[in-house]
Amino acid sequence: MVVVLPVEVTEPSPAAPGPTGRPEFRRLLPAALALLLAAPVLAAAHQARPVPYGDHLTVHARVQHGSAQGPTALRTRRTTVEAYDRTTVEVRWRYAREGHRPLAVLPARGDAITLWDDGLVTATDGASVRWHRALPAAADWLPAQGGTGVLRPLGRGILAVVTPARITAYRIADGDLRWVLPAGEGCAFLPGRAVRHAGALIVARPCPESTWTSQLIAVDDLGRITPHRTPLGNDLPGGRPEHPNTEKVVAQRR
Repeated sequence: MVVVLPVEVTEPSPAAPGPTGRPEFRRLLPAALALLLAAPVLAAAHQARPVPYGDHLTVHARVQHGSAQGPTALRTRRTTVEAYDRTTVEVRWRYAREGHRPLAVLPARGDAITLWDDGLVTATDGASVRWHRALPAAADWLPAQGGTGVLRPLGRGILAVVTPARITAYRIADGDLRWVLPAGEGCAFLPGRAVRHAGALIVARPCPESTWTSQLIAVDDLGRITPHRTPLGNDLPGGRPEHPNTEKVVAQRR
């Protein structure tokens, strides 16, 4: 005979609640540790990225707030451009480009305009390299010419770059191309033979079978100086015009 005994059915006791947030913390811990371990690798990879144009700008001295700051001078030393305090001779910053050397440096409105041996023109204010401009076919003439007279300030924030084939003008504030003056067929500008006179830059431009007067070209920040010209100004977009009520035949109005 089989005896069936009554069985009391009971609900299982609920598990005691664990510490709040601990499972989520354990789930996030491996990811956090992996990120910490990867940080040095990511930093090294960032530093190993190729620098555009091979630029290396190093700041050596910063002026303390409220302290006196002496005038800054520029110089080239082998492969670098240096800005230094005229009073203390303390170097403020150095600028170099991998595999290249500076041929000439020009102070202009707080910037250092530099011509490099590969035909690149740069502008730096000591905090950053603000723009780069490449000269066409520089290898054809720059090694022999050496950069003398290539960088010429025109006033009103405009830089002239004089090469045998052309004179090119850039706005120093942003490197914007303002105008281009070709030398003409059979002619060539001589960067080393130029003088400033009455607000104009007069550049020698030998041409075969031409009068001596036509071999001297006068330019200013607006371009070639000719009778009855009507150029536009070179002011920054949205800024106050430096030459009001003018028109431009090369650069478009901005």
